[in-house]
Amino acid sequence: MGRRTVLVFLIVCAGLAVAGCGAGKRGDASREVVAAFYPLAYAAEQVGAGDVVNLTQAGAEPHDLELTAGQIRQVREARLVVYLGRGFQPALEDALAQRTGPALDLLARQSLLGAGASGGDPHVWLDPVRYAAMARELAAALGDAGAADPLLRRLDALDADLSAGLRTCARRELVTGHAAFGYFAHRYGLRQVPLTGLSPEAEPSPRDVARLAAEVRRTGATTVFSETLLSPRLAETVARETGARTAVLDPLEGLTADELNTGADYFSVMRQNLATLREALGCA
Repeated sequence: MGRRTVLVFLIVCAGLAVAGCGAGKRGDASREVVAAFYPLAYAAEQVGAGDVVNLTQAGAEPHDLELTAGQIRQVREARLVVYLGRGFQPALEDALAQRTGPALDLLARQSLLGAGASGGDPHVWLDPVRYAAMARELAAALGDAGAADPLLRRLDALDADLSAGLRTCARRELVTGHAAFGYFAHRYGLRQVPLTGLSPEAEPSPRDVARLAAEVRRTGATTVFSETLLSPRLAETVARETGARTAVLDPLEGLTADELNTGADYFSVMRQNLATLREALGCA
């Protein structure tokens, strides 16, 4: 009889422990800020959001995001979800329909758009001035607008370096893998010539490739940029057809695990982009 009492006691304790663990996980989730992909996660970390969850795995294309059951739970229970709407990540927008807590769609904020905005283009973070506006909105949503100040100062310095570094260039055409650099090009007086549209999955036909090659020849561009996280095949084909060379330009939709492990971040990648552009565009 005593053994049975001890056994029942242990079972009850085990049940309470499991319940306690579940409650703890729910409590952790309720303190998390869930970010759709790298630039938003990085901004959240820099403005002191605390526990930040990046829904897009390192090295993955954010356009292709599919959520696991655990990620859907995180979206539902998080303190705040920060994302870009307008169909950039449809799976996330579907999950947000199950959420009752606050969610911050940064593409819905007019401070991020305005002059130079491209219809449907979500790549606002590539313009440091707009990225600063994102950081301000995010810090305000978290209840401490001043927490963004250190990040804003760094972004001001980056903007100044980009402006100075791209001010005097022999060429101003920016031939890119897909139409990700419209805001960046507008900010720094460049002209984007994208090989595909906003969707990086688009597959041009042979006729399209011939048309693109003719456009690159017409601009006099000497470099065709491929992108990290995407196949370089189209850029290499167009470059071969036109006698141009290729280089890699990073749209910062995500970093690889190796980049993260070596300490790369938004600022180091943007400065590498600047160095790549200065060489490709013949900047003095």
